[in-house]
Amino acid sequence: MKSKKANYNALIKILGLIVLIIGAAMLIPWIYAEVSGETVAAHAFRLCTPVTLVVGLAVTLLFHSDHTSFRSRDGFLIVTLCWLLASLIGMFPYYLSGVTTNWVDAFFESTSGMTTTGSTALRNAITSPSLFLWKALSHWLGGMGILVFVISVLPTLGISGQTIVRAETPGPVYQKTTSRASSSARMLYLTYFIFSALEFILLMLSGKMTCFEAAVTTLGCISTGGLTPVPGGIASIGSLYVEMVIAVFCILASINFILYHYVVTGRITQALKDVEFRAYMTIIACATLLCTFSLMRTGGYDLHHAFVEAFFHTSSMASTAGYVKAAGLVWPVSCQFILLTLMIIGGCSASTAGSIKVVRILVMVRLISRNCIRRLHPRSVIAVKLGGSAVSAPIVSNITVFLLTYGGLVIFSGLILSIQGFDMETNLTTAIAMLSNTGTAVTHAVDTGSFYFYNPGMKLFLCALMITGRLELFTVIILFTRNFWGRNR
Repeated sequence: MKSKKANYNALIKILGLIVLIIGAAMLIPWIYAEVSGETVAAHAFRLCTPVTLVVGLAVTLLFHSDHTSFRSRDGFLIVTLCWLLASLIGMFPYYLSGVTTNWVDAFFESTSGMTTTGSTALRNAITSPSLFLWKALSHWLGGMGILVFVISVLPTLGISGQTIVRAETPGPVYQKTTSRASSSARMLYLTYFIFSALEFILLMLSGKMTCFEAAVTTLGCISTGGLTPVPGGIASIGSLYVEMVIAVFCILASINFILYHYVVTGRITQALKDVEFRAYMTIIACATLLCTFSLMRTGGYDLHHAFVEAFFHTSSMASTAGYVKAAGLVWPVSCQFILLTLMIIGGCSASTAGSIKVVRILVMVRLISRNCIRRLHPRSVIAVKLGGSAVSAPIVSNITVFLLTYGGLVIFSGLILSIQGFDMETNLTTAIAMLSNTGTAVTHAVDTGSFYFYNPGMKLFLCALMITGRLELFTVIILFTRNFWGRNR
């Protein structure tokens, strides 16, 4: 009973720390709203920010925990509760500011921000700069993972974070850059911060964006959330330099962050030889060339404009940022299919990108190849290898189950969404957009830039898909199994 109580105390303490971090993040848009004279938005932040800070600080200080090691069940429960709590708290600035009078829409906006999906449930775009800033900050916090930041301070609270980071970190395998999970988390966030600062500086050097626009775009790009406050979107800036900076940083943010640690520590060759990295670059290059050719052949583009449009959109979709320029998806069907495929594949493991991840696709390709060989040579013993190393049978099994579950969820979600009566293309691409955390679908969602046309019940379902996709499916699904709630799990 003592261990169980300690776990509950530690759980509440971590939830309190999450609330405290979100409250601290709200200070930035609150100050901005006060300085820029946004009366309504400032009033909303005055109501929710102090309460969030006080509650978070009180819970963090009042609940004590001895040195605590979590079981697997505790890790899954903590991660899901933290993301749900973060989304619930993050909705209040939208609701209290009157940008929507529907709490479901406010919750959708917050969930979209925290999961870096980048979609919206509002018919009319947000016009308040401070609310744009809040959504961008929620993207930035959710990009690397709020809990990854929390894990870096857990040892000072007497709590082990290794089980939690395995449940929270995107990707099939969690690798540490150092011997301790907390040190690894700090290293990842340092890289994250450096990239954010670098992109902001480069966007400012363009002379095409204000300080505010560059900051919000940076926060949305590095997190692969796909947010920009520029009226008319990226296309309205009319700058090839800005488009290329955004495209390049989308790619950088969707590469395994551990590889950057290799580069800094002098292991550049090891980073360049990483099989997932090389496959990801190959996928983007091939998709760009195919889209370029298709746009030139059937879209009426010349070589220069076709290549620029293709590279920007393939980088955006492959990283699951979801940036779309004006009429970006009103392309030949072949290009739309390529972009949809990139959305499903996603970026690399241990990055801010969402969806399936390249490493899982590679394992499945190797598995299919092995099975083809064994059809010809039934007695042969062939291991599934990546980068010259054999992938263990349990990992291959887990990846196979993940892909089957992902496909099953897309079909099931499309079926649920079809109840409202929209066409199959809209429902299936919406399901993929939510599960992959890309936030960009086809037809209705592209035409309006919003998912407002779904009813409140469907919007809550979309929120569940966003969180499920962000937490790698099973972190959430396992909570609904009978075995999870059994004894001593």
